[in-house]
Amino acid sequence: MSGLILLTGATGYVGGRLLSLLQSERLRVRCLTRRPEALRDRVDANTEIAAGDVFDSACLQNAMQGVETAYYFVHSMGDDRDFEVRDRIAAENFAKAATAAGVRRIVYIGGLGNPDERLSKHLRSRQETGDVLRAVHSLVVEFRASIVIGSGSLSFEMIRALVERLPIMICPRWVRVQAQPIAIEDLLAYLMAAIRLPISASQVYEIGGPDQVSYGEIMREYASQRGLTRWMIPVPLLTPYLSSLWLGFVTPLYARVGRKLVESLRNPTLVSNNLAESVFNVRPRSVRDAIARALVNEDREFSETRWSDALSSAGSPKSWGGDRFGSRLVDSRTTTVSVPPEQAFLPIRRIGGRTGWYYGNWLWWLRGFLDMLLGGVGMRRGRRDADDLRVGDALDFWRVEVFEPPRRLRLQAEMKLPGRAWLEFEVSRCEQGSTVRQTAIFDALGLAGLAYWYAIYPLHQFVFAGMLRNLARAAERSQDHSTGHAAIELPPAPENDVAAAQQGAKAR
Repeated sequence: MSGLILLTGATGYVGGRLLSLLQSERLRVRCLTRRPEALRDRVDANTEIAAGDVFDSACLQNAMQGVETAYYFVHSMGDDRDFEVRDRIAAENFAKAATAAGVRRIVYIGGLGNPDERLSKHLRSRQETGDVLRAVHSLVVEFRASIVIGSGSLSFEMIRALVERLPIMICPRWVRVQAQPIAIEDLLAYLMAAIRLPISASQVYEIGGPDQVSYGEIMREYASQRGLTRWMIPVPLLTPYLSSLWLGFVTPLYARVGRKLVESLRNPTLVSNNLAESVFNVRPRSVRDAIARALVNEDREFSETRWSDALSSAGSPKSWGGDRFGSRLVDSRTTTVSVPPEQAFLPIRRIGGRTGWYYGNWLWWLRGFLDMLLGGVGMRRGRRDADDLRVGDALDFWRVEVFEPPRRLRLQAEMKLPGRAWLEFEVSRCEQGSTVRQTAIFDALGLAGLAYWYAIYPLHQFVFAGMLRNLARAAERSQDHSTGHAAIELPPAPENDVAAAQQGAKAR
């Protein structure tokens, strides 16, 4: 049984995933963070939250008490000031506090790169941080890694943004620089193994997957797995600095940190020895498997997402077009009804087929007609039963993916689209009765997908708002409580005439 573990960076990408693993092993964890409120909903009974900062020596001394292993996942790369100086000060403060408190070992992630070469500021700072930790503390386990491939990692998300948005890419020389990526799962395996690693002195371990590939090859593999065709045109003159400015224009979300990262891409990041392979029982996966795994994990995380929780924690939409969660675009709205969840859910479970879509039925019929012209399923399938649904049921041009009455219904689109789409309804109890959340989710495929989403977004405001409004009215007007089904009032004419005519044609 391991002793108390101090984890910094638990609100970040690697730290957040490591926290989940540590908690799943029922290990005692203390998270040091400047934002305790960001962790309160993510920790279990074995995890403490310590408010503090690596630049505050008093906070560090308190946080280190009783700690056996300390993970150091701190960097100042997103700071506009001199991040190298701040990284040195932070590492020295941390190592001094750990030494004074008797912490047995520090675990740190640095960056691959030959220190004899002229390294970028970013890589130089990552390696120098490890040097500072080792100069002060007697036992530091440092892992040096290249690109981390996983949904949510900075490097992977920048690659995704470039490939998704640019059918034709002007590629400077750094796109041909070699790297040795590692999947996030394999990096986490190394970090977990470091807790019980039987060593008596500091050591640097270089880790990476089996493939040495260029950034261009990673982009091509991602495009292939997403079914995208991309043309890459090499040019000799575009410097990393100019590339960083261009990246900030194309992917503004990553502009400040991404520019510093891009400036480091002139350096190869390859494993130069196999020490980690001989010490750890970890066999990293290939680039192809790592990207496939990232996409699968993203789908799994999405399927487990409760939008009522995710959107509430995210706050109001940050821009026109809805919220963005990873590669997905989300348009969500809520209403309150004065009936319990069981009754509020009844109109939702009857949606589609002869009941229709509660608003703009002629628009839904038109979308189905256009889908048939493109070779899709259209609106011909209706639904199996007017009252009952099952996971896997066809519902017009949707498929039932999640059905959890009286709480949740999620439909996956089967019409022809430049991407993947879902429509989800969630019902939860509140003081006034029930809250109904309606959420449209779109996983855009390339520029065509983005153009499609933003083109129909104004229509969403019209159709989905009307649908939710009429769903609420139907729930409150339902009367038949004895049978357990509400007498749903169908949407008014003339929209029902179209739906009825379609069903009649199907019957004939």
